[in-house]
Amino acid sequence: MEKLVITIGRQCGSGGHSIGKLLAGRLGLAFYDKEIVELTAAKTKLSPEFIRTHGEYFHGGALGHIMGYGTRFDGPAKTGSALTDQLHQAQSEIIQEVAAQEPCVIVGRCADHVLAGKVPTLNVFIHADMPSKVERSVVEHGMDRDRAASILTRRDKARAHHYRFYTERKWGDPRNYDLCLDSGRLGIENCVAIIADAYGRMRVLAG
Repeated sequence: MEKLVITIGRQCGSGGHSIGKLLAGRLGLAFYDKEIVELTAAKTKLSPEFIRTHGEYFHGGALGHIMGYGTRFDGPAKTGSALTDQLHQAQSEIIQEVAAQEPCVIVGRCADHVLAGKVPTLNVFIHADMPSKVERSVVEHGMDRDRAASILTRRDKARAHHYRFYTERKWGDPRNYDLCLDSGRLGIENCVAIIADAYGRMRVLAG
């Protein structure tokens, strides 16, 4: 198999970024997470902060988005579609470009759906119990422990809404992934090992 891209969907606080980065290092693959933000900013001239807060999180509700409420592109060079649609399209194009160039690990941004039928993929979803996610968010990201659970829940709802809107599929549904791993029970290193083993086996089976 010439190219096999690993996509990682993840709940907030589940350690998906860490798993992806460690996995890429272990397998010697390129890694794309915040790198997608940087490439998208260069492509669209949108601010990195806007891309970080809107690239995976749905804002304003489905109706407001569908009706076109909110900030919009204006001017002869723009189509007039919502900024978030423009952003999703740009991110999708970049994901397809990097996946076509080399085997890699891509975190989030509907990459499993964006690449479906275009390149071979190993699609992974990382989840965890709330106490594990809260502890990781407090220790690794300095999140307020008293507010962490509500923040993580709100972010995951926005992420699930974003995924459903752009893919018409349910975020986290096992039927959409090859592997669904509980990082709270397995731990980060075991998740990395399991995905790496699956990656190697898929390459062997594909010849």
